[in-house]
Amino acid sequence: MRQCKDMKNRGFTLIELLIVMVIIGLLASLVAPTMFKKVGGAKRKTARAQIELLGTALDSYRLDNDVYPTTAQGLEALRVKPEGAKNWDGPYLPKAIPNDPWGNKYVYKSPGDHGDYDLSSYGVDGQSGGDGDKADINSWEN
Repeated sequence: MRQCKDMKNRGFTLIELLIVMVIIGLLASLVAPTMFKKVGGAKRKTARAQIELLGTALDSYRLDNDVYPTTAQGLEALRVKPEGAKNWDGPYLPKAIPNDPWGNKYVYKSPGDHGDYDLSSYGVDGQSGGDGDKADINSWEN
């Protein structure tokens, strides 16, 4: 009977714990890269959605004022009436202008090189250009 009590009180050995930790580490190393790719893709989709939302607000501004805000007025013209905007009926956004998912400000230019305005996020690196996760997300691209 005493032998049974000792078996009940017996815990895991250090070797058993190390083996379990190695197995968990191996599983994590297989799953983590896939999850990080999904996070990057989600941020790119969020940036694309925010650019679309800002584009809708810019179109509403243009309908009221016949022109898009100038580069100098920037996206802030969607929240605060700029000088010279006679028919401003804003704010055109319910909340403050968001930063892109990486914490950078969106780059706005009007008139743009690709249309009436250009609106971009420079992606994870915050610099113009790049490939993959560092690629820019632009209003004129699908």
